[in-house]
Amino acid sequence: MTSTPVIDVERLNLSYGDFHAVKDLSFQVGKGELYALLGTNGAGKTSTLETVEGHRPATSGTVRVFGQSPRDRRAVRPRMGIMLQESGFSPDLTVKESVRLIGKLSQRSDRVERVLSLVDLTHKAGTQVSQLSGGEKRRLDFATAVYGQPELIFLDEPTTGLDIQSRDAVWDAVDKMREDGSTVVLTTHYLEEAQERADRIGLMHKGTFHREGTVAELTRSLPAAIHFSLAAFAPALPLQATRQMDGKVLIETFDLQKDLHTLLGWAHDNAVELRELQAGPTRLDDVFRSIGSD
Repeated sequence: MTSTPVIDVERLNLSYGDFHAVKDLSFQVGKGELYALLGTNGAGKTSTLETVEGHRPATSGTVRVFGQSPRDRRAVRPRMGIMLQESGFSPDLTVKESVRLIGKLSQRSDRVERVLSLVDLTHKAGTQVSQLSGGEKRRLDFATAVYGQPELIFLDEPTTGLDIQSRDAVWDAVDKMREDGSTVVLTTHYLEEAQERADRIGLMHKGTFHREGTVAELTRSLPAAIHFSLAAFAPALPLQATRQMDGKVLIETFDLQKDLHTLLGWAHDNAVELRELQAGPTRLDDVFRSIGSD
């Protein structure tokens, strides 16, 4: 990251009456970074994003975007694109009119034709929004967010309702904008997308960070797993394991390569078949599931 962050949040607090939604939250996002803000339901991530986007004032704390208050819409808004979970497009406007309108409101310059081509909506340019499918509306949401190639892009569930080809096209476009220097903040329930795409992840729970870091840093906090099935008469295992009544076995380890080598050597020496053998590091969804047990 560069020395001057694109987003700088310091001790952010948000309250609704007696409810403390966000508690002393601090984080930074650097230029060109893809930062995923994830969280359990009610964790406070939506309130946090609304504050960073300039839609909601902080109860206390400091939020800076490009070094300025996000509430200064004249200075900050033209430099950011926002893709919300649900669009607010007028159903009577055409696709082309919708993109052009958002472009004028955002005060960014672009060609409507370029943006529609980016999301494969050129053939729908004259179609009213009310006549679009759910996936087409989602692509229109993305098109208006990236109009004018903004320096900072917020993507809230960007691929919900998209088929595989459309999803790939969206991520190809995001990759290209990042190559050109854009910064991206992502929220998604598709944890595999965050695991594959994010440079860093902030994982919120009950108004603050449960954990923050790279995918590797987050997943190192939990053991890797080795799963297999074993005959009841097999000799004693060389590693500590959990055996279930149906013969399935789980070995949890913080040294996957060493312990897998030990297990395979034992199986070879004892002519034991490890049926349905699976071994792999902890995934982000495992970290997510662990939140409630910490």
